[in-house]
Amino acid sequence: MFVVTGGAGFIGSNLVASLEAAGIGDIVVVDWLGTGDKWRNLGKRALAAVVEPPDILPFLGRNARDVQMIFHMGAISDTTATDADLIARTNITLPLALWDFCVASGTRFVYASSAATYGDGSQGFDDLQDLKSLTRLRPMNAYGWSKHEFDLRVARLIETGAHRPPQWVGLKFFNVYGPNEYHKGGQRSVAVQIHEAAARHAPATLFKSHNPKYGDGGQLRDFVWVGDCCDVMVWLKDHPEVNGLFNLGSGKARSFADLAKSVFRAMNREPQIKFVDTPEAIRAKYQYFTEATMDRLRKAGYTKPMTELEDGVARYVRDFLATDDPYR
Repeated sequence: MFVVTGGAGFIGSNLVASLEAAGIGDIVVVDWLGTGDKWRNLGKRALAAVVEPPDILPFLGRNARDVQMIFHMGAISDTTATDADLIARTNITLPLALWDFCVASGTRFVYASSAATYGDGSQGFDDLQDLKSLTRLRPMNAYGWSKHEFDLRVARLIETGAHRPPQWVGLKFFNVYGPNEYHKGGQRSVAVQIHEAAARHAPATLFKSHNPKYGDGGQLRDFVWVGDCCDVMVWLKDHPEVNGLFNLGSGKARSFADLAKSVFRAMNREPQIKFVDTPEAIRAKYQYFTEATMDRLRKAGYTKPMTELEDGVARYVRDFLATDDPYR
């Protein structure tokens, strides 16, 4: 049995699809489905069970002998969320309880960290997992702080020789895009938001640059295709000897202008872009560059190339966004 928390969410539901494609038959999803269309992220899957998040620990207790691996993708991932108590309970307390379960039961554990732990990027984007290096990072929002706190706790447990799961991996996801993100509202990727504008024959709206080192639309991000993220996690399933904290991005920073042009070209249209001022509320802390250092994952043995931005966007648009059924 494989358990995917947040399994009805964006990355989680894509992972469930990839695990199913890899021949995993007993997959349990832990998530809230709500009253909207989020259930459609799972509409093509055959699941062993769907468990509400408050019931996860009792469920695991009843099925401890059968659970082989937990992929903990569930979190409050909204970077604008402000309820720090709820964020702490969800993003720190729960994964610590899952870690303890995996230690006690001998269950393998892969969890979602985030590039938000790097803060403004002034300390670089090297996925060093030692406690001394991690303590230098300064996340800029409550979400990033919560992910960082869990990374710190894991690092301390590892460095002090505490008991650990038979496999443990943290993945610092960068700017992921792809199908099944439609329920995320304002937190959806820029790619899908640009497609929506282009489908209305409106221009893509990007922020102006307020940094002389970057032109308008020249702000750089590490955009990573969700399929690549799932490929890494399926590879981890097949390589239980791999442990550690790893970046998960494309390894190549690209501009928002590049992203917008890729969307328009995938729609066989000439790019149209308008620029607006970056809101003053976020301007002072706005990131102009992120790029995942991927050396550690490569040294761990992962060799599959990451999808180029143009190829990933073309697949997203043509295979999903431009179809009657955009769900994976």
